[in-house]
Amino acid sequence: MELHDVWFVLIAVLWTGYFFLEGFDFGVGVLTKLLARDRPEKRVLINTIGPVWDGNEVWLLSAGGATFAAFPEWYATLFSGFYLPLLVILVCLIVRGVAFEYRAKRPEENWQRNWETAIFWCSLTPAFLWGVAFGNIVRGVKIDRNLEYVGSLGDLLNPYALLGGLVTLTLFTFHGAVFTALKTVGEIRERARRTALRVGLVTAVVALAFLLWTQADTGNGRSLVALVVAVVALVAALVANQIGREGWSFALSGVTIVAAVAMLFLSLFPNVMPSTLDADWSLTVTNASSSPYTLKIMTWCAGIATPIVLLYQGWTYWVFRKRIGTQHIAEAAH
Repeated sequence: MELHDVWFVLIAVLWTGYFFLEGFDFGVGVLTKLLARDRPEKRVLINTIGPVWDGNEVWLLSAGGATFAAFPEWYATLFSGFYLPLLVILVCLIVRGVAFEYRAKRPEENWQRNWETAIFWCSLTPAFLWGVAFGNIVRGVKIDRNLEYVGSLGDLLNPYALLGGLVTLTLFTFHGAVFTALKTVGEIRERARRTALRVGLVTAVVALAFLLWTQADTGNGRSLVALVVAVVALVAALVANQIGREGWSFALSGVTIVAAVAMLFLSLFPNVMPSTLDADWSLTVTNASSSPYTLKIMTWCAGIATPIVLLYQGWTYWVFRKRIGTQHIAEAAH
């Protein structure tokens, strides 16, 4: 296996880790409007991800940085062609982070409600747009002979990509509902389980349609295996949720995300951005990669830094592993 193939796999792993971890962050943010009934319950939901949301975004920074260094042509075409949706995602992530920090700085009702609204919309929007972006990456976009994107914003809003957006939105919301059930006690825990069932059933329908469409268009034997794993894991997650095994349900919903993302990358390889104008103009792991020396240096750096990141992030989750409920929320507004 060549180094550019190795880095394609590593970038796929980074995106998978990001969607697994940030996925339930987005889901919890969406549930602040759909699940919480009052301000203490909203504070419970926000507190479940409060210690970890910023650490989860490290995976996005790593994935973007690795793409820039390992596949500069892919990075340039992707970020220029998808400039507007990626800019919207970036703004949402910034506002969402500010909302987490500033929401409790003042006791006024309007102040806190406005920041909670920002958390909701700035969680829902990226959850949808990431699916749209990856749907277009897998489906292919208009890339010319100069390896530049020549399409328009309207080209990105095609039925396949929009369905992909619905899949990530519903799947992340389901993942967040299961995480909420795992991390809370009392009435909100039971309500989270009921919400997870309803959202999970919708997720199963749209995800199956999207994955079958992907398999029919660009799939292969390996992607078919990933599809089966994703579907079985999602069904098992729903069953585990129904019998009150939140830990298993969360793990299985995570397996669903991992298998679904793996299927997309398996369908994509050896391309990194197919061209719908001419297959010969597609970006591949070969024509979009950096020099072998650059990839070699990156491999050594990743081998040193990755275990450190995994250790400190694992330690964070261990420290904040206990369940919380409204009884743990002080009556004071700030």
